[in-house]
Amino acid sequence: MPLLEIDDLNVSFDTGDGEVHAVNGLSLTLDRGETLGIVGESGSGKSQTAFATLGLLAKNGRASGSIRFDGEEILNAPARTLNRIRAERIAIIFQDPMTSLNPYMRISDQMAEVLMLHKGLGKRAALAEAVRMLDAVRIPGAKDRIRLYPHEFSGGMRQRVMIAMSLLCQPDLLIADEPTTALDVTVQAQIMRLLQELQAEFGMATMLITHDLGVVAGFCERVTVMYGGKVMERAPVHPIFAQPTHPYTRGLLQAVPRVDRGQETMQAIPGNPPNMARPPSGCPFRPRCAFADEDCAVMPPLAPAGEARERACHRPVKEVAA
Repeated sequence: MPLLEIDDLNVSFDTGDGEVHAVNGLSLTLDRGETLGIVGESGSGKSQTAFATLGLLAKNGRASGSIRFDGEEILNAPARTLNRIRAERIAIIFQDPMTSLNPYMRISDQMAEVLMLHKGLGKRAALAEAVRMLDAVRIPGAKDRIRLYPHEFSGGMRQRVMIAMSLLCQPDLLIADEPTTALDVTVQAQIMRLLQELQAEFGMATMLITHDLGVVAGFCERVTVMYGGKVMERAPVHPIFAQPTHPYTRGLLQAVPRVDRGQETMQAIPGNPPNMARPPSGCPFRPRCAFADEDCAVMPPLAPAGEARERACHRPVKEVAA
């Protein structure tokens, strides 16, 4: 049985411009110890999938479908159920550690609070465990620095603190939502290498939400490509980079600079992401797709496209992958 099963998930928001459909019929699974990458442009529905899983949607949001964690239905579950699961069994690393950490509280108090609430530890035992976890994420002088405030850490160190907080309860599933967005390239590599080491040490599954295909290539086992709230393609990581079978995946990869191509300019995908308050009919990528024709006015189903991979596209695989 998969650790996480999402079936026909739909997420929408009521706004002044009308109803915004952020996620549309998403289904995916994640096994224990596995690393799944979810990629796509901003607004593709990646983060809202994570927030729906954890019951963290904004007040104007609603979700339908099914999300089962370890066999238990958790979508729209009571707050008491979600509070038991959050942090203790599912943890999340948010995009911006500066706004995720309380600027008025010392790191020691923020970390100890997690263990006192979810593990029932006393203050002294909680602090000792917090120091141990800061050591695990390579915070130098953790015993002394744990009493500092967030602003006294660099961006990379704040992200390490966030990782340490997320792992305090040794969760079964870690959701990393753009964990390296605000960091420079060198620190990004350090953080991703650290996450790999910690995943192996704790044996947890990881869902990595990112727009950075380079991070996905070096960290994930499987990839789900989203656009307009729908799954465009999913496959093991190496085949999807070697031969993308969906025009959107192909466009994403062509927009990444590569030293082996010697190209002077990146090949951007023309047009803009769809307005999800008024999404296009059929395939959401249709207005930007070089392969689109009248068939694309109807959304294609996810269909097999080789071993362990699926795609949602009317065009033949050999035409797109050529």
